[in-house]
Amino acid sequence: MRTTLTLDDDIALELRKIAASTQQGFKSVVNELLRRGLAAGPKPLFLAEPFVVKAKSCGFLPGIDPLKLNQLADEIESEDFIMRRQAKRSQP
Repeated sequence: MRTTLTLDDDIALELRKIAASTQQGFKSVVNELLRRGLAAGPKPLFLAEPFVVKAKSCGFLPGIDPLKLNQLADEIESEDFIMRRQAKRSQP
């Protein structure tokens, strides 16, 4: 099958080097490397170790629910707002 393929310059250079060193034609080198790549299947290029999160104590005191910290922040913000408003009213 005849097709047009646009290669990056660095890839074309490497393919030409392989063709020259193995005394094969450019077309043969391209086909052989494509066959090898396709036969390898969908594998990652490198195998990195999986990232593992190490649990660490958050240091919350008993009775503090870490899932309700946003609610606690809202309550503190509301109390602060009320205190500032009352302080402004009491000023002459």
